[in-house]
Amino acid sequence: MPEKVSLNKLWPVVALSAILYFYFAYFLERTQTFDISIVYAALFGLYLWTINKEWKAKDLQILIYSAIAFRVLLLASFPNLSDDIYRFVWDGKLIDAGVNPFAYLPSHYIENNVSVDGLTVELYSKLNSPNYFTIYPPFAQFLFWMAAAPTNSILISAGIIRLFIIAAEVGTILIGVKLLRQWKLPETNILIYALNPLIILELTGNLHFEAFMIFFLVAAMYFFMQMKMLNTAGFLALSVAAKLLPLMLLPALLKKMKVKKALILYALTGLFIIILFTPFLNSEFIKGMRESVGLYFQKFEFNASIYYLVREYGYWDRGYNIIETAGKDLALSSLLGILIISIFYPRKLSIAYPWLLVLTFYLLMSTTVHPWYISSLVILSIFTKYRYAVLWSFLIFFTYAGYTANGFQEQLWITVVEYVAVIGFMIYEIFAKYRWNLNYENENH
Repeated sequence: MPEKVSLNKLWPVVALSAILYFYFAYFLERTQTFDISIVYAALFGLYLWTINKEWKAKDLQILIYSAIAFRVLLLASFPNLSDDIYRFVWDGKLIDAGVNPFAYLPSHYIENNVSVDGLTVELYSKLNSPNYFTIYPPFAQFLFWMAAAPTNSILISAGIIRLFIIAAEVGTILIGVKLLRQWKLPETNILIYALNPLIILELTGNLHFEAFMIFFLVAAMYFFMQMKMLNTAGFLALSVAAKLLPLMLLPALLKKMKVKKALILYALTGLFIIILFTPFLNSEFIKGMRESVGLYFQKFEFNASIYYLVREYGYWDRGYNIIETAGKDLALSSLLGILIISIFYPRKLSIAYPWLLVLTFYLLMSTTVHPWYISSLVILSIFTKYRYAVLWSFLIFFTYAGYTANGFQEQLWITVVEYVAVIGFMIYEIFAKYRWNLNYENENH
């Protein structure tokens, strides 16, 4: 039973959290491993203290306002954990000039002296993937254009994107509370997401578009519970247009409705996706997106779990990195696992359960797992009894320890600790503490 506390004890926690967020956003860089680790650990400690107390309705309202205030506090900061903002501006400038951002690699414009207003050698030098096609889908591209068109200031562009992200986060919190009420779950569960330091620093602070994907997904869940197929399909399509990831969640919906309704929902979602992708839908888009997705599974590697074990076996057996074949095999295994979870999960559970496990399985099979990838697990976990995503959101942050002034060197011992702890706790929760077949017979979902 959570401990009841007075409001007087809350204000110091909120004030200290605000100071730490301000210090982190405006004075630290990701190469300052010790400093960012200490500040993050302190923020997470305050967060855990808060979510493990019992709050009255009035106190909950204050905490939600505080969560929004923490995000607003970051408004004028520059992303300090990610350099993706430069690609956002690059793509936005291309769209503003009437050029399809999927048409050519960034290097094409520099090497061939192709002049596009706003695309400079200085901006190009800051891109983290100049030789890769953009992988950001239409909704993201629209916001890149909104942010880049009116200004040549990267900081102002970052602020414009952040305003949209804060609006999406507010929407997620408000709709999330409505869903918790509908499923008769504690409304205080929203604090697990709203106050999570990883969510605040990565999504609002570092402009990751999971914020929009999550907002659209939560809205889709809300309308799905009311069986409003048109609204559900629209928000599902928007979530795909923000990030491609939600495509893997669609199969699980089939078990929650009759076949005819499911086919209607899939058809509507597909139609909306086509409409949203139409402005970019040509051979260049298909080629660029296919190549980018392929590179993601067969070239990039960071903070992986199962893949790293497979990679070590490849080194031992063949003497080289087998990512090209292993990445493809793991992607196929991921697809199979997603289908198995989607087909065999207990129907009495809310859609949040299979979606949480689908995304978890996908991440465990991935070759690349950046810290902000966990944000979708955090939001889905508030609608379930599983809390391994909270532990993961703490441990995964320390993978930033690999960044130094001289470059990046992954600290594999941190990865080992992370996955041993997370997988161990996840197994405990799923198979011991909250077994589906025995403990959920009275779920009112």
